[in-house]
Amino acid sequence: MSSHVRHITIDCSDAYGLGAFWAQVLDAPLSDEDSPGDPEALVEAPGAAILFVRVEDPKQTKNRVHLDIQPQDRSRDEEVERLLALGATLVGDHRRPNGRGWVTLADPEGNEFCVECSAAERAALTGTRLPVTADDVTSAVRLAVDALAGAPADRWDT
Repeated sequence: MSSHVRHITIDCSDAYGLGAFWAQVLDAPLSDEDSPGDPEALVEAPGAAILFVRVEDPKQTKNRVHLDIQPQDRSRDEEVERLLALGATLVGDHRRPNGRGWVTLADPEGNEFCVECSAAERAALTGTRLPVTADDVTSAVRLAVDALAGAPADRWDT
């Protein structure tokens, strides 16, 4: 039998505060069981939960493991601006003139993470088509229903 990753765990000095920051970044809830001052806080993000655990040792060097964030409904640059407004800080700008690259930010406790191009930006850069998703099918059906709603029922053959 194999194992799976249950949580990505990040050591920090304020578990709830850092959890609240990442909950906003990922638009995911903090566990209902967590409250300010708790030694642990869990962000229940789709795909991988992130567990923040209070430790006494301060962060001293560059992370050996970090998260790569890919925005879903905005561009990389829009996401960087949103995250800076939430309290992230700029560590390194690796964007290239051709639109590729990433931006390295740090969360409020100095943990580095990267913001990559969105899937739509990647597809535009590589000239590939994005896969059709359930949301795409829902949108297509909604558009078809709206378009056909005004057509008389006895004239659908035209």
